[in-house]
This record gives sequence, C-alpha cells and structure tokens, in this order.
Amino acid sequence: HLFGRSPKVTNLSDISLIRSNLLFVGTHFIILNSLILLVLGDWIAIVVHLVKHFNGADQAPNNTVVRENGTDGTKADDVLEYLNLKGLPHYLSLAITGSFIIYFGVGGFIHWYYYVNKRDRPHEWKCQPEKFLSPELELHEIFVGGFSMLIMSCLSGILSCYAMNNGRLLTLYYRWDEYGWWWFFAQIVVIFLYQDYLTYWLHRIYHWPFLYKHFHKLHHTYKQPTAFSVTAIHPVEILHVQLTMLLPIFTIPTHWAAFYFVEIYTYAHGILNHSGVNIKSFWWQPWQPDTMFHDNHHQYFHVNFGFNIGLWDVIHGTYRRKDRVYSEEIYGGKGKDFKEASQLELEKDIAERKLENPNAYRNNVHQYDLDEREITDLIRQNKKQKSN
Repeated sequence: HLFGRSPKVTNLSDISLIRSNLLFVGTHFIILNSLILLVLGDWIAIVVHLVKHFNGADQAPNNTVVRENGTDGTKADDVLEYLNLKGLPHYLSLAITGSFIIYFGVGGFIHWYYYVNKRDRPHEWKCQPEKFLSPELELHEIFVGGFSMLIMSCLSGILSCYAMNNGRLLTLYYRWDEYGWWWFFAQIVVIFLYQDYLTYWLHRIYHWPFLYKHFHKLHHTYKQPTAFSVTAIHPVEILHVQLTMLLPIFTIPTHWAAFYFVEIYTYAHGILNHSGVNIKSFWWQPWQPDTMFHDNHHQYFHVNFGFNIGLWDVIHGTYRRKDRVYSEEIYGGKGKDFKEASQLELEKDIAERKLENPNAYRNNVHQYDLDEREITDLIRQNKKQKSN
C-alpha cells in the first residue's frame, strides 16, 4: 500500500488499513527526527566521548596556544588548563553553533510536517485538535526555548571540554568491562530510574505555588505544546534539572555509552511528549506513557508530573482521574472532587475535556469523557451541594 503499486481500494477495511499504515509511518518519522533533535547541545559531548573511547581515555587534546614571543599560553589559558578546560572557547562555539542548526533545522521540519502541512486535518494527529498556539506564542516559545538551549549548550560545551581534558571529578570510564558486564547493563536501569524519579519530584516541586508562579509558569504559557517548547523553560529551572541529571557521572562509575544511551532515550521522549502529536508508546515500553499523558499535563496544569514512567504518578496519587477537576488554580496534583468544585470550575473542566482527541487514547477511547447524563447529574449534584 505504501511502497509499491497500490491496489484498488474497494472497501472500508482497505481504507482503514491504509490509514493505519500512514499513521505507523508518520509515527516513526517523527521519532526518527526527534532522535536527531534530541542531542541539542549534547552532540559534541557524544563526539568527545567517542574520540576518547577509540583514542584512549587518558589522551588530552593538543591545542596549546603559542604567544608571539614564543612562550606557551596566556594567564587565561593557564587558568583554563588548571581547571581542565583547555580549549574551552572552541568547544563552546561548536556546541552552540551545532545546537542551533539542529534546533531550527530539524525542529522546524517537524513543525512544518504537522503544524503547517497537516494543519487542515488536526483530528488525524493532534492531541488537542481544536486548539493551536497563536503565532505570537509560537515565536515566544522559540525565543525562550532558544535562550534556554543556549544555556544547555554552554553546559554541554563546558562538560565536553572538561572530559576531553581528563577532568578529575568525572567518574566516567571507557572500557566496556572495566567494572564488569553486569554493571554496564545494570547502570542503565539505575541511571534511568534515578533520573526519572528525581525529575518527577523536581517537576512536582516546581508546581508548588511560589516556584510555579516565579519559574515554572513560563513553561505552561504553552497550553498546546509543540516540539519547540521542550526547552522553553525558565533558565534557572532548566539548569537545575540538567545538573540533577548529570550527577551520576560525578558520583558513580558510569560508562559514557550507558549514560548517553539513557540521555538519548530521555531527550527523545521529551521532544515527543511536547510535540502535541498523538504518538503511542511501543509494546516493549510498558512503563512509557503515551504523548497524551504529558499533553494532559499542559492542558490541566497540576497533574501527571512524570515523564517516562507513569507509575510515579500512580504511586503518589497525581495521576489524572476522571472524577476530578483540574485547573491552573488548583494546586497539589490531586485535583478537586466534583462535589467541592465551583460551578464555574466544573463547567470549564467539562469544556476542556471536549477539546481532547479520543484517538490519542488507547483503543481510541476518551477515558475521561463524560456523557450528557453524567454531566447533567454532576451539575445537579453540584448545585444541590452548594445550596445545602
């Protein structure tokens, strides 16, 4: 149907097959592009570790600066060399330049493929098909995302330079079996669980009223997120999160390939989760929520705080529930019971539910949908509760 000469379409089953195949190809298309976009500033770090892996972990770069009078270096160079940051400007320029080329090139292509090319049929692919960001907000998220990405790129450039100069504080290693094969594979699970659970709590903490209003609210400016919003985060918050995720390479024996394998997975799904595109996790990812999970977070604000493991929200009671009302003014992650909600809160929540795409849920069934009878009963019970 897709790659050869198509047979004649004679019935509805053929049409359904073609649509399912197109959806399959489209899903893999955005995942492939996301894997390219995910590296952002970390592309240079991966290159550095590949060089050290094949050329020897203890080999430092030969980038000595020679003065006009024949002596080596300057005072600034001496300081950088002492800090294991020899050649830092070179690494920074590469990290920043490459990041922005990837960000606007690949990110822009994903945006065009869905938000421009398929804008007239959003019910086929969009989590919130009735709503799009305004052109002003699209530019805003690109500006904020670009600035925060600049910070990430600088951090990655510094870390790459430090690693290439054999930084003393790093606990990275390069021989596959240096700590045994069992640890090589076990550390992937350990790092993944550490990063995802810590970022769950960091995310939830940034939804506390003070931190939300002064930092995280910026990210929630984009109620219908796109791929560009993945880095559209307050600089303080994104730096905090990135440093937390980097802790393993300073604290436990970590093979560089294992660490960046987890980073690639995490960043790829970060882009997918913010894409606003209906993408479901694969059969081999029972832990991974569909993209609708995080899209719900942007639509309803203080709920579904996890990223790559939905179980954290289930354990801590912050997983979205059908019998709860959520809004930007309802903090805590548990929502508000229908009986406790005001009439206005209830009506707003019901209206939001109608904006969701049923096809973005498993089996194409809107699990939070309320039928007319349920809505009528809720409103009647709510009015009765308030009158009493």
